[in-house]
Amino acid sequence: MKPVSIIAGLILLLSVSCSSKKEDPINNGGGTGGASCDGVNAKFATDVQPIIQANCQTSGCHDASSTNGPGPLTSYDKIKNASSNIRQAVVSRVMPKGGSLTADQIKTIVCWIDSGSPNN
Repeated sequence: MKPVSIIAGLILLLSVSCSSKKEDPINNGGGTGGASCDGVNAKFATDVQPIIQANCQTSGCHDASSTNGPGPLTSYDKIKNASSNIRQAVVSRVMPKGGSLTADQIKTIVCWIDSGSPNN
C-alpha cells in the first residue's frame, strides 16, 4: 500500500506543478520564441508609473499605508527596490489582485525592469 500512496502523491504533485506553470510573456519560459523587448523603450514616468498607479496603488493594496508584500509602491525608489518582486508577480499574473494587466502592460513593466529600471 505504501508504494501506491507514494506514486499517487507524485502523480498529483506533477499534475499540479505542470498545470500552474505560467509563461513569461517576454522570455516565454526560457526564450524560445516569446516576445522580446526589441523596440520597447518604456519610460518610468510616462509608461510604468501610470500602470502601477492605476492597478497597484489602490486602497488595501500598495497605497501609502500598505504593509502588503513590498509595501507601498508610491515612488520611483520604492518601485525600483521592489522591481524583481513586481516582475515575478505580473509575469505570473498573481498581481494585481482583483484585476489583470494586458499583455502590453506586462511587457512594458518587464522590459523597463529588464533594462535596469531607469528613472526616466
